[in-house]
Amino acid sequence: MQANFTGIMSAITTKMTDDQEVDLAAVKADVRFQIDGGVDKIIVCGSLGEASTLVADEKIAILEAALEAAGSEASVILTIAEDSTRACCAVAQRAEAAGAYGLMVLPAMRYIADRRETLTHFRTVADASGLPLIVYNNPVAYTVDVTPEMLAELADEPKFVGIKESSADLRRITDIINLTGDRYQISTGVDDLALESLTLGCVGWIAGLVVAFPRETVAIYELAKAGRTAEALELYRWFFPLLHLDVSVRFVQNIKLVEHMTRGTSLAVRAPRLPLVGAAEAEVRRVVEQALAVRPDLARFGF
Repeated sequence: MQANFTGIMSAITTKMTDDQEVDLAAVKADVRFQIDGGVDKIIVCGSLGEASTLVADEKIAILEAALEAAGSEASVILTIAEDSTRACCAVAQRAEAAGAYGLMVLPAMRYIADRRETLTHFRTVADASGLPLIVYNNPVAYTVDVTPEMLAELADEPKFVGIKESSADLRRITDIINLTGDRYQISTGVDDLALESLTLGCVGWIAGLVVAFPRETVAIYELAKAGRTAEALELYRWFFPLLHLDVSVRFVQNIKLVEHMTRGTSLAVRAPRLPLVGAAEAEVRRVVEQALAVRPDLARFGF
């Protein structure tokens, strides 16, 4: 399928009100902030978007709000992460009807599927709609591992266009390319492995800290793709302590605090998550304050 899953794809947080209801106005504002920062692909209701605490109706409402805010300026991709294949298919069909550009699909949640079950799950979800898909592999968080050999087996289904590779094993990128060539558009999904992943052949970065720093994230990507490695590395090294905040059990709370400090957005999360307190909060604040104190002037790099 002729879908474009390259470049920076912002996995936005899902803004909540103080009583833990989805704030659709804030979702729209987030989308506009990303577009103004140079991003043209938005992913909603992912892990960073607290997908596990959202019901299907909320996910479709978030998708519709994001589509309204994006208009023709950005593509909006919905994450499919449900407890059963049947539920995933139902959300996929609703997403297509709502006008989603594509889907980012995880294995079914909770149950630890084997190889045969995992492959069947992805093929069944692909059959449920006409939308192009990103296969999201994150065995660190979700246990199920979609191996390079499994991706080679899935390559006969044209709806599988992209891969979000979040195993945190950089060797996987080369293994996938050696097995499948340029069949897939591979994206890194680990913020503090992004530049390394782009160097190894990833064509996209499904990013977390982009929600607070879109211009810097886009600049690193563009510099890397232009072969301006030394400049990309300079920015990446500045960004690195912030990017570590994406690799944590509390990455949602971490990143919402970063957004709050840089943009004044809400800290609210949906239980069982709670906002950071004590030493955990203080450490994130320290990292952000230090980064802001030496924030690079992007004009030096032509951005």
